[in-house]
Amino acid sequence: MQALYLLVPLAPLAGALIAGLFGRAIGRAGAHFVTIALMVVSTVGAAIVFFDVLGGRTENVSVYTWLVSGNVRLEIGFLIDRLSATMMLVVTFVSLMVHIYTIGYMADDPGYQRFFSYISLFTFSMLMLVMANNFLQLFFGWEAVGLVSYLLIGFWYTRPTAIYANLKAFLVNRVGDFGFLLGIALVLMYFGTLQYDAVFGSARTLSSNTIEVFPGAPWSLMTVVCILLFIGAMGKSAQFPLHVWLPDSMEGPTPISALIHAATMVTAGIFMVARMSPLFELSETALSVVLVIGAITALFMGLVAIVQNDIKRVVAYSTLSQLGYMTVALGASAYAAGMFHLVTHAFFKALLFLGAGSVIIALHHQQDMRHMGGLKKYMPVTYWTMFIGALASAGIPGLSGFFSKDAIIEAVHLSKLPGAGFAWFCVLSCVFVTALYTFRLLIMTFHGPERFHDAAGHHDVDHGKPAHGAQGQAHAHAPHESPWVVTVPLVLLAIPSIGAGWVIGPVLFGGYFGGAIVVDPAHDVLAEMGRQFHGVIGMITHAFGTAPFWLAVAGIATAVYLYVFRPHLPGEIRRRAGFLYTILERKYGFDEAYQRVFGNGAVRFGTGLWKGGDVAVIDGLMVNGSARLIGWFASVSRYIQSGYIYHYAFAMIIGILILLTLAFMR
Repeated sequence: MQALYLLVPLAPLAGALIAGLFGRAIGRAGAHFVTIALMVVSTVGAAIVFFDVLGGRTENVSVYTWLVSGNVRLEIGFLIDRLSATMMLVVTFVSLMVHIYTIGYMADDPGYQRFFSYISLFTFSMLMLVMANNFLQLFFGWEAVGLVSYLLIGFWYTRPTAIYANLKAFLVNRVGDFGFLLGIALVLMYFGTLQYDAVFGSARTLSSNTIEVFPGAPWSLMTVVCILLFIGAMGKSAQFPLHVWLPDSMEGPTPISALIHAATMVTAGIFMVARMSPLFELSETALSVVLVIGAITALFMGLVAIVQNDIKRVVAYSTLSQLGYMTVALGASAYAAGMFHLVTHAFFKALLFLGAGSVIIALHHQQDMRHMGGLKKYMPVTYWTMFIGALASAGIPGLSGFFSKDAIIEAVHLSKLPGAGFAWFCVLSCVFVTALYTFRLLIMTFHGPERFHDAAGHHDVDHGKPAHGAQGQAHAHAPHESPWVVTVPLVLLAIPSIGAGWVIGPVLFGGYFGGAIVVDPAHDVLAEMGRQFHGVIGMITHAFGTAPFWLAVAGIATAVYLYVFRPHLPGEIRRRAGFLYTILERKYGFDEAYQRVFGNGAVRFGTGLWKGGDVAVIDGLMVNGSARLIGWFASVSRYIQSGYIYHYAFAMIIGILILLTLAFMR
């Protein structure tokens, strides 16, 4: 099986190298054929590994020893258990769908081969992360997905907004990665190894150790390690207050928006915390931090989605909110529920992103929902698949999102950790908010009057070129359904968006993850939920009498009322809301604050170093100062260079007298 484990990540890496290095030679068709064929190989391999693990196999394989320093071995290896196998299958399947979809979306893009190379490289990086059996390889995959996401977000590098977005994503992630690296360093310092099994095996023996972050103030070692690791997750999984990069990353092409924000990069932090459950379970403080941060992200980022008009940004803020749900589950020690929501979310969120991309294609890269409407009759496949994704996202009983979301809400309700009450209020309130912004998107895009005829002559959002002449006239023509390479992935993603949640019983209450996830009996809220679980049908029927269901219905009804029956009301509410609307529209001011404090602060600091250090000290004092000193010394010494012999003889006599005096003094 070791050869198969290697094949799963190396197949997309080979595709990335072939498309990237030989793209001109093999052409556009060759680039997508090679990368998709190798992604099929990787997906099939991941499926074989998944079913093999379901049969009971768990392996911890060392592939290559990179470095030995004293008693520390730094290795490349794979930990194959139900946690990693599940992630492998989700990552490869969603990536394969994105690869196929890209053929249609990027058909006219001059960077076609380069894009296929990047997304295959991204998949390789994510697979190395989820398959790792040690912190070194985890960090390699962690940084690699960050690097490739930088390349993909700024794929259209001629657009200043894309360059700003990818730089912003890169820098914000570096903040989180600094904490993540410190956490790994502490693990190496105290455990003497970076291997998962060794660290987890000795974690309880070190749980009573303390560390002085500040002199005279001892902290629990496990609390410090877990919080530092979670800071890394906050950056990668875009948790408050390191969330600001993700909405701006919509500047990248839609396929990569789906790949980054559905099942891969942003879920890396969720996966990492679940993998580190043996450590997090030893610190209730760290769990409470995770719980509260996730709750804030879930509710407050969902509220921002309500006022967004860019179709991709609505889905992006939805991703932030759903990531908050997953983080809340981790903080409540319901790791299995968090991972379950990660899987169901991967399908319906990829579906919504790719559906949004299909709409953007039909409207010649128009992304503003105020210039859409009435598309249902023109794009039935896109509409009905996105409708399924919207129902799953809203948590309607029977669809995948319902099972995972309701499980998280109930788990948080049962949690006794500090902050659980606040978290429960946030995730429960967010049910209404999610349904509202999701169906607002659906109604503004597919229902109501056709507003896309008014958008002729707008700027092509993806390429920054004004649409005029024949292109501008094309906008006045009726849109049409996207080609099959776009709609087939939508249909294939709609299927698990409906049915993936029906396995909730064995996943949450049947010990599906086995020893891959460790939960302290005092925190095991899922065990308590399991005693009340009466099957999938029982959960669905029970849901009709619960608050989450009626909040979801209320959110959908509010969206229908505001945007179908009273379309003038949203504008009136916006005017009356005043300051509150401005807060949401400006995203709570985090972007401006970070720009002023960190962006402008760095500019001012750099300017100070330039003027005070380079100009004043280096140029003014060291370079020009040394020249002035030599000039002054030369101007003084020139007076003793008179050219008269008796002056020089007199100077020699004086010198001899000084030397004799010094000699006799000794």
